[in-house]
Parts: sequence; structure tokens; C-alpha cells
Amino acid sequence: MKPSKLYSNRPAVFAPVEFKPELNVVLAEIRRPENRDLDTHNLGKTTLGRLIDFGFLAGRDAKFFLFKHLDRFGEFAFFLEIELLDGTYVTVRRSVAEASKISFKKHRARHQDFSTLPDLEWDHVDVPFDRAKDLLDSLLDWRALKPWHYRKGLGYFLRSQEDFRDVFQLRKFANAHADWKPFLAHILGFDAELITQHYDKEDKLKEAEQKATTVRQELGGEIEDAGKIDGLLLLKRQEVQKKQKLLDAFDFRSQDKADTKQLVDQIDERIASLNQRRYSLTQNRKKVIASLEEDQILFDPEAASELFREAGVLFAGQIKRDFQQLIAFNKAITDERRGYLIEERAEIEAELKTINAELNTLGKRRSDMLAFLSSTDSFAKYKHLSNELVALRADIEGLERQREFVHRLQQLRSDIRSLSEEKTHLEALIEADVEAKNADEDSLFSRIRLFFNEIVEEVIDQKALLSVVVNQQGHLDFRAELLDDTGIATSADRGFSYKKLLCIAFDLAVLRAHLDDAFPRFAFHDGVLESLDDRKKINLLGVIRRYSTLGLQSIITLIDSDLPPPDDDIPIFDPSEIVLLLHDEGDDGRLFRMRPW
Repeated sequence: MKPSKLYSNRPAVFAPVEFKPELNVVLAEIRRPENRDLDTHNLGKTTLGRLIDFGFLAGRDAKFFLFKHLDRFGEFAFFLEIELLDGTYVTVRRSVAEASKISFKKHRARHQDFSTLPDLEWDHVDVPFDRAKDLLDSLLDWRALKPWHYRKGLGYFLRSQEDFRDVFQLRKFANAHADWKPFLAHILGFDAELITQHYDKEDKLKEAEQKATTVRQELGGEIEDAGKIDGLLLLKRQEVQKKQKLLDAFDFRSQDKADTKQLVDQIDERIASLNQRRYSLTQNRKKVIASLEEDQILFDPEAASELFREAGVLFAGQIKRDFQQLIAFNKAITDERRGYLIEERAEIEAELKTINAELNTLGKRRSDMLAFLSSTDSFAKYKHLSNELVALRADIEGLERQREFVHRLQQLRSDIRSLSEEKTHLEALIEADVEAKNADEDSLFSRIRLFFNEIVEEVIDQKALLSVVVNQQGHLDFRAELLDDTGIATSADRGFSYKKLLCIAFDLAVLRAHLDDAFPRFAFHDGVLESLDDRKKINLLGVIRRYSTLGLQSIITLIDSDLPPPDDDIPIFDPSEIVLLLHDEGDDGRLFRMRPW
């Protein structure tokens, strides 16, 4: 449940760090005056947290300093000793060169050194990485996190500087909210299964909607009514039967009669209607073009002024300006009118193009039918009728494919309705669960929010509110806010120092609320006192010490310049609390006793 010791196979370069069950201070002293104003000192206080994470089997990252500088660290192997729930210990061995092969050893005594232990004496040797994580998951036995893996929430208890940017969304949670919000809801005491189902239902709904869009695109804007398609298929199949009977009987009299009726009643009538419409459109286009050519202003105010002057008539400047204003007004009206005329001409030409195409098609069809009717060659008629039959059957195949698409679209629409209803139902259940947990003063969430406010109020004498609400999309929104005297949220939490305080308060509150559960019982906070004023620093250290006495291990890092002044010359930390002292006087003061990388 707690890190107990971190060491390596090269103690001369990386000395062992033995952690205590309660408060552990990693203190970096800046002894050289020229280094006091630097933002970073590369002594290793932040690196320690990364090495603990490495021992907890963090995934391999090429940017991680151990792998980025293999020339320096390739021969290192690190050992993390972890105290388990039953008071026993497990040591995890992981080398840099073979970081995906992990070894484990269970033992009863703390602060052991297995750096030279032969492989035969390890309980599990060179276990593949994924299996090793599962094995460590079972050894840690953090049952309160289930069904999630132990690494899911480890970032809340190994906070690096990057993880203080947001109370809830850790750096490694940069991906979809569905990946971390259900887990966070779970450790806060909400029904995470409902939230997981809601995200799953939402994904399926989006997938069904995308498929429906694809099917509509494949239909290409054609008929989407299955009933209409079935009706067309019925008529086409009946037509096929009729033509097939004519072909089988080799008798074309009924076909001649039908073609004659269609030629007179439909084709000729349609051609006449289209020709009439084409004539009307042609005339309109002619008028539009003429109107576009006539829009000119022939009056010249300068010429008129000269004419009036020569005639001895006074032409006042004001009159000239009135003419110019009149021309500008007329020009604005003319420009607007031209726009409408150009638009009308484009619409006329587009319709004429469509009419001409249809007239060409109808003309060809009329010509073919007249040829068929006037033909006395039965074999030619047989061939013509056979071609029509082939075309009809092709139409039927096309309609059948279209019907399949339409049926698929109808099924998808039905699925979308069902998924939407199920999603809405889940949202109602989530809202009810959140409301119930908020209202229940004995709920896990209520305890966490009380501990959270207690910590913040003790440090900065200001109330803080931890809240969870359901947004319009049915998702949970997590909020941590500072309150003013009237209970209204303030913007103070937006500053980095207060944001860090809220993160620390949240982590400690969650740990305290789960003290009776199989849950992590440690927290690593990097740069814990940065940016706070001295009184708040003392208050925060008081909270951390008090929580340590409850059974929660705290590992904090800080620079000596961040320490508040001692009261009555009593040191801020007892020497026994400082588990690692770093300084800037040479390589011996660094976590790794080597030149910086």
C-alpha cells in the first residue's frame, strides 16, 4: 500500500532511499548564491517521483530520461520495495536495458537489499511486461479500484508538476473523457457502471448515425421510401411478364398498340409542352439580356455645366452636386437590378439546358418507337422488344439494390431510436444517482467533499467546494472551487499556487475517505510549498503531518528557499523526516551522483 524503499544495483551513483510509513521529505538545498534565482536546479527531487512510477511499472516512453540517455543508464537496475495490505512486502526489480522483463520477490522484513540476489531466489523472474502488471495488480490487491487496474489512478497519488494543472484530469488522461471519468466517478462513490454504459451507448449511437449517413450517400438522394420502391418493382415485374409473353408468342400487335398509345398520349404531349416552355424561356432570356445592355446613364454633369455657362446661365455648385448624388443613387439601384437580372439569366439558362436534354432523350425515344411501328420485320421487332426487356430487368435489379439500402437505412433509424431512448434512460439514472449521493450526508462523496473543504479551509482560511454535476450531454462535470464569504465561487482557484493546493487537498481527501478500503495509502507531491505564503505553508505542513498520523504516507519534495522561517529557532522538519537531502555543491548532491544530463 506504500513505497518502502527505492534503490539500485549501483549504490555509489544512486544511493538507497528508505521511506517511512508517515511523512517523508525530499529537501533540495540551494547553497550557491548564483543558483537561487534559477527556476530549475536539476538536483533530482522531481526525478524521484518518476523513478517510483518506473518501479510501479510505468509504460516505456522514449522521452523518459532513463531511455533517452541509455548510454548513462543502460546498466542500471532499480528495485522498489512496496508494503502490502497484510504488512508483508514485495520488491519489484526492473532494469533499464530490459525494462519489459520484471522480477518479483515477497518478503516479511522491510528495507531489504536484493540487488545482488541470484535469480533462483526470486519468486518470479523476467516476467513479460503485461503479465507483470497483472501480477503486481494481484499482489497490491487494491480491490476498491476494481474493475480498474492499479495503474489507472496512480497519477493522483504520484503528482508531478504537470499534474497540478487540473485537479481531476491528469496529464496521462489527455485522451477521451470516457477513458477516465468513469474511474474518477468510481473512487468518488458514484455508480461508474452507469457512466461507462452511457459512453458506450453514445459511441454506438454515433456509429449508427454515421452508418445511416453513409447509406444515404450511397442512395445518392434517390427514393428512401420502401413502399414506393415495392410499388415500382410490382409495376416493372408486371411489365416484364407482359413483354415476355409477347416474345414467347412472337405476336407484336398488342405491343404496337401500346407503343402507339404511349407515343400519342405521353411522348408527343410531353415534347409539345417542353417546346412551349423552351420558347417562353428563350423570350425571357432575350428580354433579360436586353435589359442588361440598356442599364447606362447618359447624363454628364460636367458637360451640362459647361453648356449652361456658355449660355450665360448661372449653374450653381449645389445643383451639380445634386446631379452627382442622383447618379450615385441610380447607380446603386442599377447594380442591384443587374444582380437580379444576372441571377435570373443563370436560372433560365440552367432550365433551358435541362429541357434540351430531355427533348433530346424524348426525340430519340420517339424516333425508335416510330421505327418499331413502321417496321414490318418481325425479327427487328423481336430484337427491339428483347432490348426493352433487358432494360426493364436492369431497372428491377437497381430497384432491388435500392430497396436493400432503404431497408438497411430503416433498420439503422430504428436502432438510432432505440439507442437514443436507452441513452436518455441512462442519463436519467445517472442524474438520480448523482442527486442521491449529493443529498446523502453519509455517502462516500459527501465525506470526500467535507475532508476537501476541511483541508483547504485549514490552510488558507477559505471554504472550498467539491461538486459533481450532470451536464446537458448527460456526462459528469467535476469541479473544485474556492468560495467567498457568501458561498459564491471565486476565481482564486485559477492561480497555479491555489490550483496546486486544491490538487493536494483532493488527493488527501480521497485517500482519507478510503482508509478502511483496500486502496493506496500514499501520496507523492512535488514542489509542495511553492508559491504559497509562509503562514499557509506552515498550515499545509500541519495538515500533511496530521494526515500522516492517520496512516497515510506523504512524500513531499521542496527547495529550502520555499521553507517558512522557523518558530523559536525550531527547525521546520525533524531530521528523521528528511529521507533525502540534495544540494547544488557538486555531483554528490544530486539524486544521481553524476554530471547532469
